[in-house]
Amino acid sequence: MKAYALTASDGTIEAVERDIPSPPARGAVLRVTRVGVCHSDVHLRTGAYDLGERGELTLKDRGISLPLVMGHEIVGELVSLGDEAGEVTSDMAYCVYPWIGCGDCFYCGRGEDNFCSKPGTLGVFADGGYAEYVVVPDVKYLFGIGDLDPSWAATLGCSGITAYSAVKKAYDAQVDNPVVVFGAGGVGLAAISILKGLGCSEIIAVDISADKLEVASEYGATSTALSGEVSLSKLTNTDASRPPAAIIDFVNSSQTAATAFDSLGKGATLVQVGLHGGQLVMPNPLVASRALAILGSYVGTVVELAEVVDLAKRGEIPAIPTEEFPLSLESINRALDRLHEGSARGRQVLTSSTTTAK
Repeated sequence: MKAYALTASDGTIEAVERDIPSPPARGAVLRVTRVGVCHSDVHLRTGAYDLGERGELTLKDRGISLPLVMGHEIVGELVSLGDEAGEVTSDMAYCVYPWIGCGDCFYCGRGEDNFCSKPGTLGVFADGGYAEYVVVPDVKYLFGIGDLDPSWAATLGCSGITAYSAVKKAYDAQVDNPVVVFGAGGVGLAAISILKGLGCSEIIAVDISADKLEVASEYGATSTALSGEVSLSKLTNTDASRPPAAIIDFVNSSQTAATAFDSLGKGATLVQVGLHGGQLVMPNPLVASRALAILGSYVGTVVELAEVVDLAKRGEIPAIPTEEFPLSLESINRALDRLHEGSARGRQVLTSSTTTAK
């Protein structure tokens, strides 16, 4: 089969030939029909994560080996099953949960594979979907997508559950207070859509791009602010009795984190999601005296993917915009470049079928 592998720490991606894989005992092999291009892949291609004053976290530090076939937002069709996999409907397209753990630890036992200290994440620690076929180690990680648009369904495995898990942490009993979303890219749009679907009455989107904010308004943002040009504290505190219940930061740079922290009212929650890099320096007395909660949110659990796929099938969250490109070396590099530049709108999805970009 043909695959596209990250082969060097300088970001080189190459077309490679691999044997068509066989399924593990409890798992399956899928023919990849859609694979999303995620900002996490930009970090993988760059080779390191910015830790602010603590330097960098390299791929080697994370235990990531090259060559690596990236791509963790996967929809595919069943090709073969392992002997112990049980019955799986063969004429169905499946969204894959990629955040696979070791299967034996405390977290995996609770269905929280995304917290496992020995992860086997597809497209990060194991070969993923930038290929014609992908191995899924257990059929419990497969979720039938029904009549969903397969390109959108592919993004649910990362963008969807990342947004959903972050929203669950942020959207609490303060249902009448605003929720602020930093970053109106694909994951931010997914969060705005989910907040709207849950009935959040005031959603404020913040981004550096006026074009992205326009799309955010179409997907449920009730007001918007250009980062750096509008005082977020002024925008959200026009009624001092209704400060933001939460701020969800899908960028999570030094600049956005500091702005978010300074904009929190008493009892509010900051959910940090993005991996842009940098650091947040907080005055300790303010965290305590304002009763603030600072939470990290990393993708989501197997159960959360089941929940978000179910919500999508029931039509309770609107599909975010996707752009489709053929699965090729040129398309992969182009999509990653656009993400790095911040010029992509919505999510970019690579497809093995002949389609027209949306």
